[in-house]
Amino acid sequence: MTEPTDPSSHGPENLPAADFPRNAPASPAERQKPPRAKGRPAALGSVLKRLRQPIPGAQPRLRFEMPPEQLDHLEAEAPTGPDRARFGAPGPRISAQHPLYLGFMGTVGVGLALLVYWIGSNTTQLLLWIVAALFIALGLDPVVRWLEGRKIPRPAGILLAVSVLVLAVVGFFATLIPTIVEQVTELVKQAPVWVRDFVDSEFFRTLDTQFGVRDRINEELDKFVKNPEAMGGIFGGVVGFGSTVANSLFGTLIVLVLSLYFLAALPAMKKWGYRLAPRSRRARVEALSEEITRSVGNYVIGQAVVALLNATFAFIVMSIIGVPFAVLLTFVVALLAFIPLVGGLIAGVVVILITLTLGWQSALAYAICYFAYLQFEAYFISPRIMQRAVAVPGAVAVISVIAGGSLLGVLGALIAIPTAAAILLLIKEIYIVRQDKH
Repeated sequence: MTEPTDPSSHGPENLPAADFPRNAPASPAERQKPPRAKGRPAALGSVLKRLRQPIPGAQPRLRFEMPPEQLDHLEAEAPTGPDRARFGAPGPRISAQHPLYLGFMGTVGVGLALLVYWIGSNTTQLLLWIVAALFIALGLDPVVRWLEGRKIPRPAGILLAVSVLVLAVVGFFATLIPTIVEQVTELVKQAPVWVRDFVDSEFFRTLDTQFGVRDRINEELDKFVKNPEAMGGIFGGVVGFGSTVANSLFGTLIVLVLSLYFLAALPAMKKWGYRLAPRSRRARVEALSEEITRSVGNYVIGQAVVALLNATFAFIVMSIIGVPFAVLLTFVVALLAFIPLVGGLIAGVVVILITLTLGWQSALAYAICYFAYLQFEAYFISPRIMQRAVAVPGAVAVISVIAGGSLLGVLGALIAIPTAAAILLLIKEIYIVRQDKH
């Protein structure tokens, strides 16, 4: 006969370790115990994992993803069987030579052309900003790719390149604006002295005796002061100058922001552009596009280096001769030297005219040094720096620079040679190859 067992004898403390259930609930005393030290890293990891999870109800940001490439060409077939009975046979299509079709499509084409012309004529400034930003982005892309080759992430490389560009622009304006303010202040101070000396001169006294110049000037001044339209014109001129300065600063900011976005999205923009071409010609389009963008980027970097060397040499010579406003003129030389072919010549003429205030000897010395450097630059510096950039014949380069400057001003002159190089490359690789096959 089996003895009754005591239920208390089978508690957890009396059971063997193998019989104790591993998932048994903890006792109230064990629940009050602090967690062990070795469990803290696991708890910390679970907390971090929870923090990384999205907020409940939050939706991921929508992205404009590229559609997958269709590798199979599926031809649409006409419905057959029950579908043909339900949908019916396809009806006849209108001929492309039908007068109604030709008239309708011609009207639509003319309407679209007028719409594009109206949009372009009303957004000219925006289009110029976009072109300038794209030109800057293509120029900075080789620097970013070079930084990527040095194991620097592309976002960090973009930030570094754009920061250097912004510092250069800020340095230019920080040097230009105080100099202009100083010179305008000096002009305002000296203007009364110059007027008084001229009025007291023997020449003005002779003119006043013969023609009554003093009385005539006083009459014209009275009319000008009492004329509200003239005073309104002065006020309008001041307001117009202020609006021009504000628009220039706003345009500079827009170009910098667009350059940053274009530079960040340039690989994606290329991929989207290549997908617009037929798949059979996509590899050829990609090769030509990469060659064009590489040539444009190398041209911008090379021309910037040439302009920097030109401005550095000009600053050294101006400092030795003692040309006034050497720092300001250095920025002017760098800006003009960035324009190919004619920029360095124009910069030399500008500095020579200012150097004439010191005497013809100083102007002659600067002219000899600077134009000698231009010859050295043309035969030794530019060929080595621009050897990986575009190669455009001299006559085509001159014509393209003049045409670009006439159409878009300084921006047109800057992008003229890369545009001409791209056109020549397309003609050589597409049109001439096609003509050789016939």
